[in-house]
Amino acid sequence: MARETLKNQRDLEVYKLAFESAMQIFELSKKFPSDEKYSMTDQIRRSSRSVCANLAEAWRKRRYEGAFIAKLSDCEAEAAETQTWIEFAVQCNYLDADTGREIYRKYNSILGMLVTMIHNSDKWILHTSKTN
Repeated sequence: MARETLKNQRDLEVYKLAFESAMQIFELSKKFPSDEKYSMTDQIRRSSRSVCANLAEAWRKRRYEGAFIAKLSDCEAEAAETQTWIEFAVQCNYLDADTGREIYRKYNSILGMLVTMIHNSDKWILHTSKTN
């Protein structure tokens, strides 16, 4: 999809993948033990959802390259945190290894797309015309 046809963050491929992955984590984490409710379950849901929330903020900060990159960096950090929680969930036998690998790979793709956006931020910035 061309950048010009994007109306909001929900049109971004990275947002779509991050949202789908967060929803998958939500469904899978319903099966985590109840004693993990306020630790792992809460944390993995929070970090996975935060990727999308920070993308929404980044989208609205495209007038300012520094602010845009900062929010994308927050997305990157939240995606990496989610990967860490995935590793813990597999090691604790809350997720089977194949499912863990699948979700982990999705977050590798998300991270790759975010890094590409950061490195090409000038293509995403809204350039306002200046009048005298």
